[in-house]
Amino acid sequence: MDKNERFRRFATRVSEAVGSPQAFLLAVAATGIWLLCGRYFRFSDAWQLVINTSTSVATFLIVFLIQNTQNRNARVMQMKLDELIRALGPARTELVHMESMTDAELDALQNEFEGQRDRAAGGLKRLARFRSSGTPSIGGR
Repeated sequence: MDKNERFRRFATRVSEAVGSPQAFLLAVAATGIWLLCGRYFRFSDAWQLVINTSTSVATFLIVFLIQNTQNRNARVMQMKLDELIRALGPARTELVHMESMTDAELDALQNEFEGQRDRAAGGLKRLARFRSSGTPSIGGR
């Protein structure tokens, strides 16, 4: 097993552990202990520095591990979506690489999709009116 694979497995395990209820309860307990120690240390600057430094270091390191996991999950999700688009006959396969489109191209595409959605919603409303009244809708009203 190469270094990248070991790191990926480690990052995945840490991401799962950090996102668990037990990790949250551990953080709450550690904060509570730190607060209780405040009276003993007279709420000094050193007492505050302990929590500030420890949370900053932990956050700094965990961000990289979580980002690694999120990047991998996003890549896998993108490939799954690409496969679905490829598998559908009438789908536009040129949209498989939408992530490389400019913002203006994405905006235009979003407007197109919203127009299709609105037309489909209008058709559903007419169908629902037709079914509830038992008479056909004339002129789309």
